[in-house]
Amino acid sequence: MNHNVEPTNRMTDSAPKPVENDRAEPDLACFRARTPARVFAGRAGSSYRTEMLLGLRADHASALDAVRAEIVLERDLGAEFVSRWQLFEVASRAATKQEFLLRPDLGRLLSDEGRGAIVRHCPAGADLQVVIGDGLSAAAVVAQVPALLPLIAQHASTLGRQFGRPFFVRHCRVGILNEVGELLDPLAVVLLIGERPGLATAESLSAYMAYRPRPGDTDAQRNLISNVHARGVPVPEAARRILNLAARLRHLEASGAAVKEELPG
Repeated sequence: MNHNVEPTNRMTDSAPKPVENDRAEPDLACFRARTPARVFAGRAGSSYRTEMLLGLRADHASALDAVRAEIVLERDLGAEFVSRWQLFEVASRAATKQEFLLRPDLGRLLSDEGRGAIVRHCPAGADLQVVIGDGLSAAAVVAQVPALLPLIAQHASTLGRQFGRPFFVRHCRVGILNEVGELLDPLAVVLLIGERPGLATAESLSAYMAYRPRPGDTDAQRNLISNVHARGVPVPEAARRILNLAARLRHLEASGAAVKEELPG
């Protein structure tokens, strides 16, 4: 028996050889460019890399600012914009931002003064009534509404639709649609409202829509076009979709779960 055979290093012999791939980094860059999600972020030990951690903290701070900020119409949307659209402000029953955050039910109801102002300033029975609400992101309203509102009005005019006078609701929740429907009886109400911000963007706007909404209506009677922002649904596309969906609500005389948005294939 030969005892002089050198042992084989099985660990070394069987270990996989590193694969050279010059495409790895370009591929990762392509993936990252297609989504705001933090994919292939890497790590330092069990933690995020410093650059990633600082980015997360900055985005978290932006989200907090968006939720807690208060909109001042002429400062944030511009005096010319406010004058052009004869934009006026009303409030919900939530008297402060803190109360708005703690009592969502109050954000769904208009103050008595607000109800009176809407009846005085807005024509009843419009084909399309736009309401602007701060919601959970003032930043979204400031970023998207100045470009979106004119496009909605332009498309409505092209289609021969009566466009109601828009107004702004401070400390607004989605249920405010019901109050507007009760007061003005428009065929369709569109609420442009700031979405709850995340760590990808604090500037995402939603358009909630309802056909002749009334008190007691729930989300089941509403339609939604969400994620209106630079890396989501572009403003021109959002305006087209809002008008197309409004026409569908008008045709079907209904809104909500039974009405599906028709998107081009």
